[in-house]
Amino acid sequence: MKTNEVWVYIEQNDGKIADVSLELLGKGSELAKTLGVETGALLLGQGVDGLVDTLWHHGADKVYVAQDPALARYTTLPYAKVVCDLIREYGPQIALYGATTTGRDLAPRITSELKVGLTADCTDLRIGDFTGKGKDGDATFSNILYQIRPAFGGNIVATIVSPEHRPQMATVREGVMKKREPDTKRKGTRVDFPTAIPQELVLTEIVKRVQHEKSVNLKGAPVIVAGGMGVGSKESFALVKDLARTLGGEVGASRAAVDAGLIGKDHQIGQTGITVRPKLYVAV
Repeated sequence: MKTNEVWVYIEQNDGKIADVSLELLGKGSELAKTLGVETGALLLGQGVDGLVDTLWHHGADKVYVAQDPALARYTTLPYAKVVCDLIREYGPQIALYGATTTGRDLAPRITSELKVGLTADCTDLRIGDFTGKGKDGDATFSNILYQIRPAFGGNIVATIVSPEHRPQMATVREGVMKKREPDTKRKGTRVDFPTAIPQELVLTEIVKRVQHEKSVNLKGAPVIVAGGMGVGSKESFALVKDLARTLGGEVGASRAAVDAGLIGKDHQIGQTGITVRPKLYVAV
């Protein structure tokens, strides 16, 4: 049953939905509206019934729910099988994933299994037309996904298309898309998807999870004072911290400063760190 919907893979841990998934639901809804189709959310796990309403509130028209003891924690092979089975069954035209550790593990396996394209770390997504080489020569493709991302170290912005294969797939980094305000009155459709996960795919067991809580919330900071290698030393970064404190903001840093040990990795911003959109950005 081919739906041609726009799908968003929902990443959740212990019943908490990742911010990037909710951000992508907002963008997915925009793309779906342009295409005149519905927005689908893929919710995998165990005991995740309480999350369905939240996904409707943030833009999902349909929530595809797959629950199984083997899906209680993310492990690669069971999750990859279920997502592939869902895509084969319902035939979306677009599938979006967060560019998280999980998304970067899962999405390439889906694209390899289904023989479709995947663009990583997109910063924008649009719908448009494309004229170029097809299987049978020059062809025009209408209403395809423009997958836009920095290339060559950020020196250019590349627009990538996958006109002949479905679904068109992309990963997007957290903080790039704007999360829509939830509409608590909004309701959608729930589709329960039966899972059949062979035991031979359950190859790993999660014995212990160690989570590191970030010491700084750069994504939500209205003011960021950022320093690079030019700051010179850990001691000099104290001045950056003082300025950030005075302005009521947070401290950011370049990759070079983090790699040099001047400040911790939680403060790294930009293409290799946290994507930020502060109201005031001060570089020192």
